[in-house]
This record gives sequence, structure tokens and C-alpha cells, in this order.
Amino acid sequence: MLDTFATWLHCGCLNLLDPRLLRAFVAIVDAGGFTAAADRLHITQSTISQQLARLEESVGQQLVERGARPVHATASGERLLGYARRILMLESEARAVLGDPAGANSVRIGLPEDIVSPQMTAVLRAHAKADRSIRLDITTGLSRELAERYRGGEFDIVVVKEPAASADCLAAFPEAMAWFESEDRAPEWTDPIPLVTFPAGGLYREAMFDRIERERRRWYIAFSGSSLQSVLVGVETGLGLSLLPVAAAKGRRLRVHGHFGMAPPMVVSIYAWERAGPMAELAGRMARVLEKR
Repeated sequence: MLDTFATWLHCGCLNLLDPRLLRAFVAIVDAGGFTAAADRLHITQSTISQQLARLEESVGQQLVERGARPVHATASGERLLGYARRILMLESEARAVLGDPAGANSVRIGLPEDIVSPQMTAVLRAHAKADRSIRLDITTGLSRELAERYRGGEFDIVVVKEPAASADCLAAFPEAMAWFESEDRAPEWTDPIPLVTFPAGGLYREAMFDRIERERRRWYIAFSGSSLQSVLVGVETGLGLSLLPVAAAKGRRLRVHGHFGMAPPMVVSIYAWERAGPMAELAGRMARVLEKR
């Protein structure tokens, strides 16, 4: 049957121990006496004696043999000693972690998937490297959703694609658009025309429908992908036509569709709540990357 001390440990009361009292107990055992332990902790002998007494009262056990020379732990004290050392070690590690500012300040950025280029990530990496307290929280998604979340205060900086930039944008740049099809497919398409699209709410999707319907052509959605990568693969494999940024189609097995060809450009806009300071400087460097796309 477990004794009082073992039962006390088993019930989880160890979590209530004061590290200051544990530190006094460990110091007494390690130093072999109260005077030497008090010197190690830079406190008085009466204070360390009181701390040990409080610890013994809280656990209901005598923890050291006071009459022994040197002072040593009792059987119950020996059981507690290992736990005490571990608790003090964890406390020291926790203090070190909390004292290190690395990753403490979140910078929340929303980006369309194809904007996360090597050039853009190099800018983000340089910003984070210059200040260890920075943690970059990057979210990719559809532009309309990103814009809504930015307006709701969820992002510090956002890049979106839109028909026209709002007045409060930091900078805006045109993005060439075109209708693409697979290089590996014959140019003739069935009627109705199969389309490869983003999900409902996607900016390109509505522009596609508008163009085809203005020409009184019939269409159907042959493939819908939630990411730019999936849409590009859908077009490459010949599932249908799609309206895409010219920059995103580079290096893919795609060609501009002969009939629909180029389309009116979209606008790539960057927004940031702060107009001065480190956040604004980061947004400015991101804008320079967008300008060169």
C-alpha cells in the first residue's frame, strides 16, 4: 500500500509545489547543511530553514535529517529529490524560453498562391532574419476571401488580385491575363466548351463566364480546383480551357487559346494597415517584387 508521500505524489499535488521551497530543499541536501545552502542561495539561514519547514508542512513529511552531519535527505526526501530537480530544471528552461523574444511578434500576411515566389519569400526571409522577434504567419487563398479577412483585421499585409484597386492600396500593378489550353490537345473544342475553374467566388471564374456568355457560347465546368496548382494541372492534362495569369503559365505545357486569346488585365494590389515603421517597410519591399513580376 502506498504511504502518505507516495499517495501525495500520485494524486498530482506535486504541481502545487513552490519552486522556491524546492530550491531550498535541494540546496540543503546538496550543500549538506543549512548555513552552506543559505550562502549558495544568498539568503539567511533562518529564511532557508523556514522555507524547508513550509515544504515539509505542505507534503506532510520530514524531508531531511536535521541532526545528521552532514544533513541528508530522509527516505521521503530522497523520493522527492528527483522530482524537485526536474521541476527546477523545467522552470529554468521555461524562464529561458520566455526570456527569448524569438518568434514573439506575429506578422500576419495574406497572399494568393502564385505570389509566393522565390523572390517574395527571399524578401520575407530577409525581414525575419533582421529581427528574431518576428514570426511570419502566411496564409494563401483566393483573393476575395483574403481581402475580406484583411478588412476584418485578420492580416497586417495582404496581396490580392482584383478588377480595380481600392483607394487605400499601398501599390497596384497590372497582371496580364490570357485563355490557356493544353499544348498536347487538338485545338478544336466540343460544344459546350469545357472549362477548368476555381471554386465559386474565384475572381477568374466569373470573368470566364462573362466572356463566353457575351459571345453566346455554351459552356460547362469540367474541372474545379481549389488551388492554382490543381487548376494548372487540369488545363495541362486537357480537361478544358481556363483564364489564367500569363506569369503563372510560364514553364507549363500550356498555350494561349487561338480564339479567346489575351484578356483584359487584372490588378495585383498590396494593402497594409501601417504606413510607417517596420511593417510598412516590409510591405514596400513586397511591392517592389510585385512590380517586377
